[in-house]
Amino acid sequence: MKKIALLISDNLLPSAENARPDRFELVEEVGKLAPALAAEGLELVEVRWRDIADRAAEFHAILPLMVWDYFEGNEDAFLSAIAKAEAVTPVFNTFDILRWNSDKSYLEELEARGAPVIRTLTVDGVTKTNVARAFDTLNTDTLVIKPTVGGGAWRQVLYKKGDPFPAASDLPPEGALMQAFLPSVLEEGEYSFLYFGGRFSHAARKTPKSGDYRIQSTYGGSEETYAPTSEERQTANDILEVLDFTPLYARVDLLRGRDGTLKLIELELIEPYLYLPHANGEAGENEGAQKFALALKSRLERLAKIKIQSA
Repeated sequence: MKKIALLISDNLLPSAENARPDRFELVEEVGKLAPALAAEGLELVEVRWRDIADRAAEFHAILPLMVWDYFEGNEDAFLSAIAKAEAVTPVFNTFDILRWNSDKSYLEELEARGAPVIRTLTVDGVTKTNVARAFDTLNTDTLVIKPTVGGGAWRQVLYKKGDPFPAASDLPPEGALMQAFLPSVLEEGEYSFLYFGGRFSHAARKTPKSGDYRIQSTYGGSEETYAPTSEERQTANDILEVLDFTPLYARVDLLRGRDGTLKLIELELIEPYLYLPHANGEAGENEGAQKFALALKSRLERLAKIKIQSA
Protein backbone atom coordinates (compact mmCIF):
# COMPACT_ATOMS: atom_id res chain seq x y z
CA MET A 1 0.00 0.00 0.00
CA LYS A 2 1.26 3.48 -0.89
CA LYS A 3 0.75 5.94 1.93
CA ILE A 4 -1.06 9.18 1.12
CA ALA A 5 -0.99 12.10 3.57
CA LEU A 6 -4.28 13.93 4.03
CA LEU A 7 -3.33 17.26 5.53
CA ILE A 8 -5.61 18.65 8.22
CA SER A 9 -5.67 21.84 10.26
CA ASP A 10 -5.43 21.89 14.04
CA ASN A 11 -9.03 23.07 14.33
CA LEU A 12 -10.12 19.71 12.87
CA LEU A 13 -8.36 17.64 15.53
CA PRO A 14 -10.77 15.85 17.91
CA SER A 15 -8.96 17.44 20.87
CA ALA A 16 -9.00 20.99 19.48
CA GLU A 17 -10.29 23.63 21.88
CA ASN A 18 -11.45 25.72 18.92
CA ALA A 19 -12.74 22.75 16.92
CA ARG A 20 -14.72 23.72 13.83
CA PRO A 21 -18.44 22.94 14.04
CA ASP A 22 -18.23 21.41 10.57
CA ARG A 23 -15.66 18.78 11.58
CA PHE A 24 -18.29 16.20 10.65
CA GLU A 25 -17.48 16.99 7.02
CA LEU A 26 -13.93 15.70 7.54
CA VAL A 27 -15.27 12.49 9.06
CA GLU A 28 -17.76 12.06 6.24
CA GLU A 29 -15.24 12.73 3.50
CA VAL A 30 -12.58 10.42 4.93
CA GLY A 31 -15.23 7.73 5.31
CA LYS A 32 -15.62 7.70 1.54
CA LEU A 33 -12.12 8.58 0.34
CA ALA A 34 -10.19 6.15 2.56
CA PRO A 35 -11.87 2.92 1.35
CA ALA A 36 -11.98 4.14 -2.26
CA LEU A 37 -8.24 4.85 -2.18
CA ALA A 38 -7.55 1.56 -0.38
CA ALA A 39 -9.21 -0.30 -3.27
CA GLU A 40 -6.52 1.23 -5.52
CA GLY A 41 -3.67 0.34 -3.16
CA LEU A 42 -3.48 3.75 -1.48
CA GLU A 43 -3.62 4.19 2.30
CA LEU A 44 -4.97 7.55 3.49
CA VAL A 45 -3.30 8.91 6.64
CA GLU A 46 -4.38 12.12 8.42
CA VAL A 47 -1.45 14.44 9.18
CA ARG A 48 -1.28 17.95 10.67
CA TRP A 49 -0.12 20.27 7.90
CA ARG A 50 2.26 21.82 10.40
CA ASP A 51 4.08 18.47 10.62
CA ILE A 52 4.29 17.56 6.93
CA ALA A 53 7.63 19.26 6.18
CA ASP A 54 9.30 16.85 8.62
CA ARG A 55 7.22 13.80 7.68
CA ALA A 56 7.02 14.12 3.89
CA ALA A 57 9.40 11.19 3.28
CA GLU A 58 6.90 8.81 4.92
CA PHE A 59 4.43 9.29 2.06
CA HIS A 60 4.05 8.71 -1.67
CA ALA A 61 1.78 11.75 -2.12
CA ILE A 62 0.35 14.65 -0.11
CA LEU A 63 -3.20 16.02 -0.32
CA PRO A 64 -3.86 19.39 1.41
CA LEU A 65 -7.63 18.87 1.32
CA MET A 66 -8.40 19.69 4.94
CA VAL A 67 -6.16 22.68 5.71
CA TRP A 68 -9.12 24.72 6.88
CA ASP A 69 -7.10 27.35 8.71
CA TYR A 70 -4.35 28.26 6.23
CA PHE A 71 -6.07 31.60 5.53
CA GLU A 72 -6.40 32.66 9.18
CA GLY A 73 -3.04 34.39 9.20
CA ASN A 74 -1.22 31.12 8.46
CA GLU A 75 -0.71 31.43 4.70
CA ASP A 76 3.06 31.98 4.78
CA ALA A 77 3.66 29.13 7.22
CA PHE A 78 1.41 26.81 5.21
CA LEU A 79 3.04 27.57 1.86
CA SER A 80 6.50 27.23 3.41
CA ALA A 81 5.58 23.80 4.79
CA ILE A 82 4.21 22.72 1.41
CA ALA A 83 7.30 23.94 -0.46
CA LYS A 84 9.57 21.92 1.84
CA ALA A 85 7.34 18.85 1.60
CA GLU A 86 7.11 18.99 -2.20
CA ALA A 87 10.91 18.90 -2.44
CA VAL A 88 10.58 15.36 -1.08
CA THR A 89 7.13 14.06 -2.05
CA PRO A 90 4.59 15.01 -4.77
CA VAL A 91 1.83 17.37 -3.61
CA PHE A 92 -1.58 17.46 -5.30
CA ASN A 93 -2.46 20.03 -6.22
CA THR A 94 1.12 21.22 -6.66
CA PHE A 95 2.76 24.00 -4.67
CA ASP A 96 2.64 26.35 -7.67
CA ILE A 97 -1.10 25.78 -8.05
CA LEU A 98 -1.71 26.24 -4.31
CA ARG A 99 0.29 29.46 -4.19
CA TRP A 100 -1.56 30.85 -7.22
CA ASN A 101 -4.97 29.81 -5.91
CA SER A 102 -4.40 31.08 -2.36
CA ASP A 103 -4.88 34.70 -3.46
CA LYS A 104 -8.33 35.23 -4.94
CA SER A 105 -7.10 38.01 -7.17
CA TYR A 106 -6.67 35.08 -9.59
CA LEU A 107 -10.27 35.90 -10.54
CA GLU A 108 -9.04 38.95 -12.43
CA GLU A 109 -6.54 36.79 -14.32
CA LEU A 110 -9.21 34.25 -15.26
CA GLU A 111 -11.55 37.01 -16.41
CA ALA A 112 -8.77 38.42 -18.60
CA ARG A 113 -8.41 34.97 -20.15
CA GLY A 114 -12.08 34.91 -21.05
CA ALA A 115 -13.65 33.00 -18.17
CA PRO A 116 -17.15 34.14 -17.10
CA VAL A 117 -16.31 35.66 -13.72
CA ILE A 118 -18.42 37.73 -11.32
CA ARG A 119 -17.11 41.27 -11.71
CA THR A 120 -14.61 41.80 -8.93
CA LEU A 121 -12.64 44.78 -7.64
CA THR A 122 -9.41 44.09 -5.74
CA VAL A 123 -8.07 46.53 -3.15
CA ASP A 124 -5.07 46.52 -0.81
CA GLY A 125 -7.29 47.33 2.15
CA VAL A 126 -10.91 48.30 2.79
CA THR A 127 -11.61 52.01 3.21
CA LYS A 128 -14.74 54.13 3.10
CA THR A 129 -13.41 55.73 -0.07
CA ASN A 130 -12.86 52.56 -2.06
CA VAL A 131 -16.13 51.08 -0.80
CA ALA A 132 -17.99 54.16 -2.08
CA ARG A 133 -16.18 53.80 -5.39
CA ALA A 134 -17.13 50.12 -5.56
CA PHE A 135 -20.84 50.91 -5.13
CA ASP A 136 -20.63 53.20 -8.17
CA THR A 137 -18.34 51.04 -10.30
CA LEU A 138 -20.34 47.85 -9.72
CA ASN A 139 -23.71 49.64 -9.96
CA THR A 140 -25.05 48.14 -6.76
CA ASP A 141 -26.26 49.22 -3.34
CA THR A 142 -25.03 46.05 -1.60
CA LEU A 143 -21.48 44.70 -1.59
CA VAL A 144 -19.89 41.44 -0.56
CA ILE A 145 -16.44 42.25 0.83
CA LYS A 146 -14.10 39.30 1.37
CA PRO A 147 -10.38 38.72 1.96
CA THR A 148 -8.14 37.98 -1.00
CA VAL A 149 -6.78 35.15 1.15
CA GLY A 150 -9.73 33.56 2.88
CA GLY A 151 -12.29 30.80 2.99
CA GLY A 152 -15.53 29.71 4.60
CA ALA A 153 -16.81 33.33 4.77
CA TRP A 154 -14.02 34.19 7.23
CA ARG A 155 -13.81 38.00 7.73
CA GLN A 156 -16.41 38.39 4.99
CA VAL A 157 -18.97 41.20 5.19
CA LEU A 158 -22.27 41.95 3.47
CA TYR A 159 -22.49 45.74 3.42
CA LYS A 160 -25.46 47.78 2.27
CA LYS A 161 -25.06 51.44 1.28
CA GLY A 162 -26.11 53.72 4.12
CA ASP A 163 -25.53 51.17 6.90
CA PRO A 164 -22.95 51.88 9.64
CA PHE A 165 -19.47 51.13 8.29
CA PRO A 166 -18.29 47.68 9.44
CA ALA A 167 -15.80 47.41 12.28
CA ALA A 168 -12.20 46.73 11.28
CA SER A 169 -12.31 43.45 13.21
CA ASP A 170 -15.11 42.22 10.92
CA LEU A 171 -13.51 43.28 7.64
CA PRO A 172 -10.67 41.56 5.75
CA PRO A 173 -7.42 42.26 7.62
CA GLU A 174 -5.47 43.17 4.46
CA GLY A 175 -6.23 42.80 0.75
CA ALA A 176 -9.89 42.44 -0.18
CA LEU A 177 -12.27 41.65 -3.01
CA MET A 178 -15.46 43.61 -3.57
CA GLN A 179 -18.34 42.12 -5.53
CA ALA A 180 -21.92 43.18 -6.10
CA PHE A 181 -24.28 41.09 -4.01
CA LEU A 182 -26.31 38.83 -6.30
CA PRO A 183 -29.85 38.08 -5.06
CA SER A 184 -29.66 34.76 -6.92
CA VAL A 185 -27.79 33.29 -3.94
CA LEU A 186 -31.00 33.70 -1.92
CA GLU A 187 -33.43 32.69 -4.67
CA GLU A 188 -31.47 29.92 -6.36
CA GLY A 189 -28.33 29.27 -4.34
CA GLU A 190 -24.73 28.64 -5.30
CA TYR A 191 -23.54 25.69 -7.38
CA SER A 192 -20.45 23.55 -6.90
CA PHE A 193 -19.21 21.41 -9.81
CA LEU A 194 -16.53 18.85 -8.89
CA TYR A 195 -13.80 17.72 -11.29
CA PHE A 196 -11.17 15.03 -10.75
CA GLY A 197 -8.32 14.67 -13.21
CA GLY A 198 -10.02 17.26 -15.39
CA ARG A 199 -13.23 15.24 -15.69
CA PHE A 200 -16.62 16.20 -14.29
CA SER A 201 -17.75 14.05 -11.35
CA HIS A 202 -20.86 15.50 -9.66
CA ALA A 203 -22.51 18.72 -8.54
CA ALA A 204 -24.37 20.22 -5.59
CA ARG A 205 -26.62 23.22 -5.10
CA LYS A 206 -26.04 25.10 -1.84
CA THR A 207 -28.55 27.45 -0.23
CA PRO A 208 -28.36 29.66 2.87
CA LYS A 209 -30.70 29.45 5.83
CA SER A 210 -33.53 31.96 5.97
CA GLY A 211 -32.25 35.43 6.84
CA ASP A 212 -28.64 34.75 5.82
CA TYR A 213 -26.71 34.80 2.55
CA ARG A 214 -23.82 32.48 3.47
CA ILE A 215 -24.19 28.93 2.16
CA GLN A 216 -21.69 27.14 4.42
CA SER A 217 -23.03 24.55 6.86
CA THR A 218 -21.30 26.48 9.66
CA TYR A 219 -23.90 29.24 9.16
CA GLY A 220 -26.85 26.91 8.71
CA GLY A 221 -26.57 26.47 4.96
CA SER A 222 -27.67 23.25 3.29
CA GLU A 223 -27.08 21.48 0.01
CA GLU A 224 -28.78 19.10 -2.36
CA THR A 225 -27.66 16.99 -5.29
CA TYR A 226 -27.80 18.87 -8.57
CA ALA A 227 -27.82 17.62 -12.16
CA PRO A 228 -26.43 20.47 -14.29
CA THR A 229 -27.65 21.09 -17.82
CA SER A 230 -25.26 20.55 -20.71
CA GLU A 231 -24.96 24.34 -21.05
CA GLU A 232 -24.04 24.71 -17.37
CA ARG A 233 -21.51 21.89 -17.64
CA GLN A 234 -19.99 23.65 -20.62
CA THR A 235 -19.64 26.87 -18.62
CA ALA A 236 -17.66 25.07 -15.93
CA ASN A 237 -15.60 23.23 -18.55
CA ASP A 238 -14.79 26.51 -20.27
CA ILE A 239 -13.49 27.93 -17.00
CA LEU A 240 -11.11 25.02 -16.50
CA GLU A 241 -10.03 25.23 -20.13
CA VAL A 242 -8.48 28.67 -19.62
CA LEU A 243 -5.99 27.16 -17.15
CA ASP A 244 -2.59 26.12 -18.43
CA PHE A 245 -2.60 23.09 -16.12
CA THR A 246 -5.01 20.29 -15.19
CA PRO A 247 -5.49 20.08 -11.41
CA LEU A 248 -5.99 16.71 -9.74
CA TYR A 249 -9.11 18.12 -8.10
CA ALA A 250 -11.08 21.27 -8.70
CA ARG A 251 -14.32 22.70 -7.41
CA VAL A 252 -15.95 25.29 -9.64
CA ASP A 253 -18.28 27.49 -7.57
CA LEU A 254 -20.88 29.39 -9.58
CA LEU A 255 -23.66 31.93 -9.07
CA ARG A 256 -26.35 33.11 -11.47
CA GLY A 257 -25.37 36.55 -12.74
CA ARG A 258 -27.63 39.45 -13.58
CA ASP A 259 -27.62 38.37 -17.22
CA GLY A 260 -29.06 34.96 -16.33
CA THR A 261 -25.86 32.97 -16.94
CA LEU A 262 -23.66 31.22 -14.40
CA LYS A 263 -20.58 33.14 -13.28
CA LEU A 264 -17.50 31.93 -11.44
CA ILE A 265 -17.38 33.10 -7.83
CA GLU A 266 -14.41 30.93 -6.80
CA LEU A 267 -12.22 28.19 -8.24
CA GLU A 268 -11.28 25.99 -5.30
CA LEU A 269 -7.98 24.16 -5.83
CA ILE A 270 -6.54 23.98 -2.30
CA GLU A 271 -8.92 22.64 0.33
CA PRO A 272 -12.42 22.31 -1.14
CA TYR A 273 -15.00 20.21 0.61
CA LEU A 274 -15.82 17.69 -2.13
CA TYR A 275 -19.57 17.21 -1.50
CA LEU A 276 -19.20 13.45 -1.96
CA PRO A 277 -22.68 12.74 -0.52
CA HIS A 278 -23.95 14.16 -3.82
CA ALA A 279 -22.20 11.52 -5.89
CA ASN A 280 -23.82 8.09 -6.06
CA GLY A 281 -22.87 5.42 -3.55
CA GLU A 282 -21.82 5.08 0.06
CA ALA A 283 -18.41 4.55 1.69
CA GLY A 284 -15.86 3.09 -0.74
CA GLU A 285 -18.58 2.59 -3.36
CA ASN A 286 -19.06 6.33 -3.67
CA GLU A 287 -18.53 7.17 -7.35
CA GLY A 288 -17.00 10.55 -6.62
CA ALA A 289 -14.46 9.05 -4.22
CA GLN A 290 -13.69 6.32 -6.76
CA LYS A 291 -13.08 8.89 -9.50
CA PHE A 292 -10.80 10.81 -7.16
CA ALA A 293 -8.86 7.65 -6.29
CA LEU A 294 -8.42 6.68 -9.93
CA ALA A 295 -7.26 10.19 -10.86
CA LEU A 296 -4.69 10.18 -8.04
CA LYS A 297 -3.47 6.68 -8.95
CA SER A 298 -3.08 7.78 -12.57
CA ARG A 299 -1.00 10.81 -11.52
CA LEU A 300 1.28 8.65 -9.39
CA GLU A 301 1.75 6.11 -12.18
CA ARG A 302 2.58 8.91 -14.62
CA LEU A 303 5.19 10.35 -12.24
CA ALA A 304 6.70 6.88 -11.77
CA LYS A 305 7.08 6.46 -15.54
CA ILE A 306 8.70 9.87 -15.86
CA LYS A 307 11.12 9.00 -13.07
CA ILE A 308 12.09 5.73 -14.80
CA GLN A 309 12.55 7.42 -18.16
CA SER A 310 14.75 10.15 -16.69
CA ALA A 311 16.91 7.71 -14.71
